[in-house]
Amino acid sequence: MDVLASRTILRPRDPAVTTAFYRDRLRLGIFREYPGGVVFFAGQGLIEVAGHGEPNGGSTTTILLQVRDVHAARTELADAGVAIVREPRTEPWGLIEMWIADPDGTRIVLVEVPPNHPQRRDSRGE
Repeated sequence: MDVLASRTILRPRDPAVTTAFYRDRLRLGIFREYPGGVVFFAGQGLIEVAGHGEPNGGSTTTILLQVRDVHAARTELADAGVAIVREPRTEPWGLIEMWIADPDGTRIVLVEVPPNHPQRRDSRGE
């Protein structure tokens, strides 16, 4: 599986308090902000504080792995015996996502950014 990028996603009880902690106490730089969340630089990784998501009563941590091709990753993982928690689908925000889980139940989201998605747009010339 060809992983292009990754980040850890936190879904805290109080997103505003957690965002303030990472921003003001740890003084992490902001990679990007979006309605309902902030992504921080954390050395060679990223930490996303998300004020959205489905409460599941279990882990509130998600690992996100950006891959070139979610459908190819699905085939590779299924062939390796990895259970697919949720099949690939295009989300309302335009990303193609598929879910798996590690042995402890930590959700792992595999994400493909389609060629026409705004995340691929170079806004430096705007």
